[in-house]
Amino acid sequence: MDVWGVFIESVRLGLGPQAAAYAVAAVGLNLHFGHTGLLNFGQVGFFLVGAYGTAITVDSGGSFWLGIVVGCLAAVVLALVLGIPTLRLRADYLAIVTITVGEILRLVVRSKAAEDLTGGVFGIIQVPKAFFRVNPVPDGRYGIGDLAYTSRAAWVMIVGWGMAVVCTLLVRQLMRSPWGRVVRSIREDEDAVRALGKNVFVYRLQSLAMGGVMGALGGIVLLMIQESVTPDVYVPTVTFFAFTIVILGGAGSTWGPILGSMVFWTFIELSNGMLREAIDAGVISESVLTPQEVAATRFVLMGLLLAVLMVFRPQGLLGNREEVMLDVR
Repeated sequence: MDVWGVFIESVRLGLGPQAAAYAVAAVGLNLHFGHTGLLNFGQVGFFLVGAYGTAITVDSGGSFWLGIVVGCLAAVVLALVLGIPTLRLRADYLAIVTITVGEILRLVVRSKAAEDLTGGVFGIIQVPKAFFRVNPVPDGRYGIGDLAYTSRAAWVMIVGWGMAVVCTLLVRQLMRSPWGRVVRSIREDEDAVRALGKNVFVYRLQSLAMGGVMGALGGIVLLMIQESVTPDVYVPTVTFFAFTIVILGGAGSTWGPILGSMVFWTFIELSNGMLREAIDAGVISESVLTPQEVAATRFVLMGLLLAVLMVFRPQGLLGNREEVMLDVR
């Protein structure tokens, strides 16, 4: 069994551009759930409008940089359309509505009626050419030994992890401001905040919009990686990955989403590689587990890891116990 090779490949994925994209979106989801107490199960919708807003702008003849602005503005519009009628709902109803909106958006962009604009089920390809034209990283491979990346991947990583850090620092400063103190108070007891004369609805809507823009930026980073958009990438599973990342890192913590994304993708690839190596070496019989079942089994193992974490450290890797006492409404 090539344990070392599997480990290196797992670390590569855990530090790679895909982990960076999910880290950016998880920072936004942490603002929703960890800091404000919003149970938003539709973060994938912000992923989608960010990526498609950018791709449609480029496909219509606009620049990639304009597309990023359009994608972020589309996230703000989605936050308003989604938030105005729903943010007065309790947590369970809000979760149902948000997951439904995310799935409706996916079905709309893949529909025959929207094909001229979105490309339908085939999506839009070869989008971020302008992004790679300004790549300052020379051709080659960068890293240490087997832990190396191509110049294109390194450029996406620089931008992706840079976005994650900037968004994290922004959220940290917001949480230290008077606005952040009100938001965290809403999470704990919104009735008390309302009694003090604060407009809880407006604060929630602002939080939803800011976290949604971060979700859109995550979708744009994912677009840079894949160099195309297809609707069936933006399934509800994306949101649950982001939630797992937030919980792993620690809901309400500052750097938790970044560490959580690294741990999540490293573990997913490590369990995938080790199971396949064990099957190939005969350590695990194919009567017990077939190669076709490995993809699903790795998520079962992720669930077990999450369950163990909730028993022994419910606050996550970087959180504190106070942050898990959430009164989500």
